[in-house]
Order: sequence, then C-alpha cells, then structure tokens
Amino acid sequence: MSARDRMSPVELRASVSLAAIFGLRLLGMFIILPVFAIYAEQLPGGHDLTLVGIAIGAYGLTQAALQIPFGWWSDRYGRKPVIYVGLAIFAAGSFIAAAAASIYLVIVGRVLQGAGAISAAVMAMAADLTREEHRTKAMAMIGSTIGLAFAFSLVASPWLAGLIGVPGLFAMTGALALAAMLVVWRVVPDIEETRRPSRGSALREFWHALSDPQLARLNYGIFVLHAVLMSLFIVVPFSLRDAGLPLPGHWKVYLPAMLGSFVLMLPAVLGRSSAQRLKPVFIGSIAVLLAAHLALPWLAGGVASLTLFLLFFFTPFNVLEAMLPSLTSRLAPAHSKGIAIGLYSSVQFFGTFFGAAAGGFLYEHWGTTSVVIANAALLVIWIIAAAGMRPQGVLSLRTYSVPPLDAQQAQRLAARLQALAGVREARVIAEERTASLMVDSTAFDEHNVLQAIASQGELTWPQSTKSS
Repeated sequence: MSARDRMSPVELRASVSLAAIFGLRLLGMFIILPVFAIYAEQLPGGHDLTLVGIAIGAYGLTQAALQIPFGWWSDRYGRKPVIYVGLAIFAAGSFIAAAAASIYLVIVGRVLQGAGAISAAVMAMAADLTREEHRTKAMAMIGSTIGLAFAFSLVASPWLAGLIGVPGLFAMTGALALAAMLVVWRVVPDIEETRRPSRGSALREFWHALSDPQLARLNYGIFVLHAVLMSLFIVVPFSLRDAGLPLPGHWKVYLPAMLGSFVLMLPAVLGRSSAQRLKPVFIGSIAVLLAAHLALPWLAGGVASLTLFLLFFFTPFNVLEAMLPSLTSRLAPAHSKGIAIGLYSSVQFFGTFFGAAAGGFLYEHWGTTSVVIANAALLVIWIIAAAGMRPQGVLSLRTYSVPPLDAQQAQRLAARLQALAGVREARVIAEERTASLMVDSTAFDEHNVLQAIASQGELTWPQSTKSS
C-alpha cells in the first residue's frame, strides 16, 4: 500500500480524536434512552409520555437551532475555540439535569446540553484536517460513533443506572465533556485558520447551502434517519417489556443486534465504491430501512423477532450514517464547510427532537402501528428524493506553482480559484508558493485556473496531478 493510500499520522489522530468527541455528544443523548422513561415515573410530570419524549428530544431541538450559528462561528473564529465553548455549555446542562427534581427541570438541562452545538465544527474540522481521498474514512469513523455510542448506551445504561442512578448518568456525561476539552487541547491537531467570512458573505453562503438541491437531499435524509431512530426507541423498549424481557435484560437483545449490524455494514462502508455503485447502495439502504419498518408490527411480539428487526434496522442505518456526512463534506464548499455542515447538523438534530416528541405522542395515543406508518411515509419520500441524486464525477488533486504572495493575496487567489467551475476545493499556501485544487473532471477547465494564477504574476503549469 502506497503512502497516498494510507492516512497520515496527523489525519489518523485527527479522525480518531474528533470521532471520540463526536461520540461523547451522542452519548449524552443516548445514555438515558433505556432507563429514562421508567426513572421519569418518580418525577413530577413524568407519567406523561409526551413530556418524556420532549425531555429526550429537547437536546435535539437546541442542537437544531444552534448548529448553523456554531458552524458559522467556527468558520469565522476558528474550530477549536467554538468546540471549547460548546463542550462547556454541554457540561453545564448535564449537571443541571443531574440535579433536577422534576421532568421540567430535566427538560431545561437537556435544552442546555443541546445548546453546546459543536457537531458542525467537529465535522468541518475533520474535513479540514484530511485529504479528499481519505475524507470518507474520517467521516465513516465519525458516523460510526453514533452506532457505537448507541450500542454502549443500550448495554451499559441499565447497569450504570443501577450503580449510580440516572442523575449519576447525567453527571458522568458532564464530567466526560470536561475531559473532552483536554482531548481537544492536547490531542486534536491544530489547523491553520485563514478565512474569516463577513456577516454578509455568511448569509450568502447559508443561502447557497440551503438552496443547493444535492445538499437538500442529504439534509432531508439525515432528518428522516434520526427521526425514525428516536421514534422507534420510544416503541422498542416497551415492546421488549411486553414480550416478557425485563429492563435489565434488554442488553441481551441490543448487543447481538448491534454487533451483527456492524459486521454486515462493513463491506458497504470500507469497500472502494465507484460513483456508479454509490447511488444503488445508498437507495438500497433506505429501502431496507423501509422494509424493516413494514415488518415491525409482525415482529414486535417476541424477543427473537425483535432482535431480528433491530439487526435489519441498524445495518442500513449504520451505512447511511457513515455515507451522509461524507457526501455532505464533499459537496460543501471548502471555504464555508462550517455553515453547510452546520445546516446538515441542524436538520439532523431537529429530526432527533421531532422523532422523539412525535413518537411519544403517536405511541401514547395509537400504538406501534401509527409510528410505523409515519416513519414509512418519511422513508418513501426519501427514496423518491434520493432517486434524483446526481452521480459525482471523478475527483482529482492538482497542484500549481504560484508567484510570491502575501497572506491577503493568497486568500484572494484561493477565493477566485474556488469560484471556478469544477473546482471543489482550493487552497493557496503562500509560504510554499503552491495552489492545491480538488477538481471535478467533468466540469473543470484548466485554462481558467492558469488565467487566474497569471493575473497574480507569472504563469506556471501544474506540478502534479493525482486522481482520487
């Protein structure tokens, strides 16, 4: 395997550490799922399943509201400072939820937990620190942390709740958030921050990200994926209990289902997929999710059949969870990844809130079938939208020599190159006198690049060209 085929030590360190931080955020959301509904019965207001659903999903509501501002702030002020602030807010919300004496104060704590909306900044930083040819691997690591955090939560949460109580679970996530700040400081590589967009440019970039039809398809997809996840885990714990499995034994269902799904999803995520194969895998995964939902009413009566359902739910879920952020990072403009990924993360967490609240309401009033029908409708719309995905062209990395430039001139040249047709990313490093472009070969015209460089001084030809 050549050096180009391997992640560099910096890329590997960045991917692993950022995936761990991303997983911590999701652990704060997932760790209470197996035990909170039963714990809430002791709290004032805790018998109302709609309030329980809101308490679970309130985290996602403030995440949804603040991902875009946090993404923009990370573009303007730097990734690491935004991550520090977000982790501190998350820790504060965790400690408030740990001390809460009513369902309403738990909701307040969950709202504050979600206000530390760093997911967009973490994903954007991962994109900043990895080369295009390895970005899918980095995003797959981040995407897979959702399944890992969820699996750990389902298996460990009942045992930990018996040991330290549900308030202890909240306090634990707060302490881990403080520890994560140390990881950001000592482990996550630093990155050269070069661009600070103005308010006006940020609004233009937000509108471009919002109106881009390819990004819109991916944003709708992540909304649906997390909505169906959260709604199902209002249903599944009660179904397991009704099937005769007490809460402390639920891990016996979740653990084999999660492990099996990780094994089954590996070929789709780690294998080298051509642009022609990516779309069928993507749409096929959504179709399997839909089929699993439609079978749920017939599988909900037994422990073994529910295990089978979870296996066939989480296999495509894990595939899509890995593919969606990778596709989004590839399509997002290099100079405003924080805003584009912030929009993506905002929609993701709004799906979390919507799924938990709507799932609790539907299940309380009409049972499992109503949740299945609502989720199936969302998935059918997703399949129709995904059918219009445009296959991506072959990407290649091209490096050009540039004349001597100061920092401002380098930024202006990078912005001009970025605006050219077919250019996905453009970076100009003044110290090395190079411009690196990731280009889509179907739309790229090298003559335009040479003209842009010539306008800065001497005209130079590319140093190297690498296909990816």
